[in-house]
Amino acid sequence: MSCLDCSCILRTRVESIRPEKQSESNIHQYLADEPDLLWIPPSPGGREITFCSSNVSHYELQVEIGRGFNNLTSVYLARHMPTGSQVAVRITDLERCSEDHLKALQNEVVLSHFFQHPNVMTLWTVFTAGSLLWVISPFMAYSSASHLLKNYFPQGMSEALIRNILFGAVRGLNYMHQNGFIHRNIKASHILISGDGLVSLSGLNNLYSLVNSGQRSKIVYDFPQFNTSVLPWLSPELLRQDLYGYNVKSDIYSVGITACELANGHVPFQDMPCTQMLLQKLKGSSYCSWDINTFPHGESRMKNSRSCIDSGIGESMTHTMTSERLHVPFSKTFSPAFHNLVELCLQQDPEKRPSASSLLSHTFFRQVKEQTKSSLLSLLPPPAQYNKSQFLALPSAEVGTEPGCISQNERVTEWEF
Repeated sequence: MSCLDCSCILRTRVESIRPEKQSESNIHQYLADEPDLLWIPPSPGGREITFCSSNVSHYELQVEIGRGFNNLTSVYLARHMPTGSQVAVRITDLERCSEDHLKALQNEVVLSHFFQHPNVMTLWTVFTAGSLLWVISPFMAYSSASHLLKNYFPQGMSEALIRNILFGAVRGLNYMHQNGFIHRNIKASHILISGDGLVSLSGLNNLYSLVNSGQRSKIVYDFPQFNTSVLPWLSPELLRQDLYGYNVKSDIYSVGITACELANGHVPFQDMPCTQMLLQKLKGSSYCSWDINTFPHGESRMKNSRSCIDSGIGESMTHTMTSERLHVPFSKTFSPAFHNLVELCLQQDPEKRPSASSLLSHTFFRQVKEQTKSSLLSLLPPPAQYNKSQFLALPSAEVGTEPGCISQNERVTEWEF
């Protein structure tokens, strides 16, 4: 049985799951036991991986910076005391997880070690302490694109900023598609940005491998139990759940919805009840970015949210920003290239959508290829500084402390994995 089997994790006091301990033969042996997983060799030019220790006392938790995984995971800014470096620490109490949650965690942990690409989120170290799963990864100072929308761009981002963020995300997505994986969870809160301007794609717990028993499938019929909050980003064919199935082009539709989300500060369909949203998607209704050239005359640009759907930019946004947006003149315009990109991604017929590789060659991304990471930083405010005056105690499942329980005065930002 694999050391990554979640039932084993629960019986392990402290167990490091560091890939440096695995030889290539061991990896292949593990994958032979897990036929749905595929080992991917590191890609040239990938992000350098730093291995941190697997001793919980080596991490000084400073502030909770987000939640994820259906609120089962707390994400902390922490200091790795042996090196003094800042890291992100995700802590999940495995005893609170269902079987489906455990399988998703296992899938993410295994695959994240094998993905080696600068635009795919890296996990540096994974270990358990009692029933708590600790995941150590790079600290992304700008958090997610969704966090930027909530705190700095409530009416949507500029086209230049959207271009830089989406280009990095699509590069990571293209790498996954080329290696036979469908992401199935593309949205702004799963696009993370580091302090030096590196864009990384996260949210890997719903990944699906097209490779099974050495054969690569063209169509997928696997329909996981998605949280309702992710439904606005999912493609019509994935939601339809019929005999036609879906493929990697389903992710391209999500890229189009995410482009609208970044442009609007608001995800399409968020103001609709779930059933109405599903009907609109299946009918093929067109949802473009809002600007003075395309927005229907006389129609409200923002309605009070009344649906069961989380927009992905935080629940507080509905109450704090809606009334302000209704009275703010909207004069932003987007280029024909941007509109064409969105239109291509949101095609009802998956075969008419471009591949991720073709999308990178789209006219909209032409300028970003000549830029550097500093070009993205020039479009952003300085990253938020967290109050580290009072450090947090280490979570302890044994004494009944839930990971993520902090003072109400602490500020929790939108950092979702």
